[in-house]
Amino acid sequence: MVAIDRRTVLKTAGGAGLAAFLAACSGGKGATTGDPGSGSSGEIRALFMKQAAYTEADVTKMTASFTAANPGIKVIPEFVAYEALHDKIVAAGPAGTYDVVLIDVIWPAEFGSKKMITDVSSQWPAAWKTEMLAGAIDTAEYDNKLYGVPWIMDTKYLFLNTQHLDVANANPQWLDTWEGTLKAARRMKEAGVVKYPFIWSWQQAEALVCDFAQLLGAMGGKFLDDSGKVAFNAGGGVQALEWMRQTIVDGLTNPASTQSLEADVQRVFQAGQASIVLNWTYMYGAANDAKQSKIAGKVQVAQTPKGTAGRPGVNGGMALCVTAGSKNQAAAFKYISHLTSQPEQEKYALDSLPVWVTSYDEPTVIKTNPAVVPQAKKQLDDLILRPQAKSYNAFSQALQAELQNALLGRKPAQKALDDAADKANTLLQS
Repeated sequence: MVAIDRRTVLKTAGGAGLAAFLAACSGGKGATTGDPGSGSSGEIRALFMKQAAYTEADVTKMTASFTAANPGIKVIPEFVAYEALHDKIVAAGPAGTYDVVLIDVIWPAEFGSKKMITDVSSQWPAAWKTEMLAGAIDTAEYDNKLYGVPWIMDTKYLFLNTQHLDVANANPQWLDTWEGTLKAARRMKEAGVVKYPFIWSWQQAEALVCDFAQLLGAMGGKFLDDSGKVAFNAGGGVQALEWMRQTIVDGLTNPASTQSLEADVQRVFQAGQASIVLNWTYMYGAANDAKQSKIAGKVQVAQTPKGTAGRPGVNGGMALCVTAGSKNQAAAFKYISHLTSQPEQEKYALDSLPVWVTSYDEPTVIKTNPAVVPQAKKQLDDLILRPQAKSYNAFSQALQAELQNALLGRKPAQKALDDAADKANTLLQS
């Protein structure tokens, strides 16, 4: 028997998946309003986000390599802000505007149950389920079905301005825990290094829920209990929100945090106006780019700090899906298989790390992002997942509004979370 290199298997997996897709989409059970198409020609419209992870330039290059190998297929990529992505997918669904869409880990339940995206379980090569990170698979799975292919595997890491730490004589080891992180922030404020050591993405948006999730998990809280009812208004959830509010009261957190998203956090941190922040993988490369950052060479990245219950990072993964209304589904899946392939992902590991387990030991990947990869290898094994609920978007909006009420001092943390829980439980039952 001739031994086959596993990378050869991964490179050809897209072809195997394509054949299965053509068979699965040929009619009968599971057929949708879409059409498989030929798989070798036609036009694909793909919807991506322009915020974190792969840059538009990265996606353009990935797409160019796909079309070079598949000259009969034309790909038209479109980019929107993350905050517009969900509603854009929903609005475009009935018309079948897009063939490929990028979805967040929190959307498979909604889009899958409404049959807006295609069940591609039969197209998955068996090897993918063991060779991809477990947290990555969560981005595409709902009700034991796979509705896409993981593409982005991310969480929020702790970023530090090492110059600020040195000037304030703050021990970097303090940053291993949330308690120590507060100690370091106080030291920097007292030393006059910076007015506000922290800035966060606490605008009333999903970004706020992501930050809350990491603190919730670290302090022993849960979004839902074992029966599926809201649990974020007890124990660690309340402690997390009180912790967040207190950093504002104590002058450690920039009050602009409640109006900020990740891009704002990046801007302030790169200007040297914050010392300690949470953000996604992509910020490390940007913060160390002297062309756009005043602190290049003074940035350290670490796992999210520990609380009493550990250091879970929020699962910020995303998947690429074939829409149910696509008239060229086979070509769409072929394109997705290319973008998500291990060799292709490893070329662009600076801003977004691969979904493949062995990539984290690959010398070229480590060389591309030597500061982040060792931290990611540890952190991506310890993630907290936001609820997989059909009504997640409304659930999250209710939580966001009450988190803001507490952060702005309009309500005590317990009252805000109780009010959010009342609304969220009703949504979960609908």
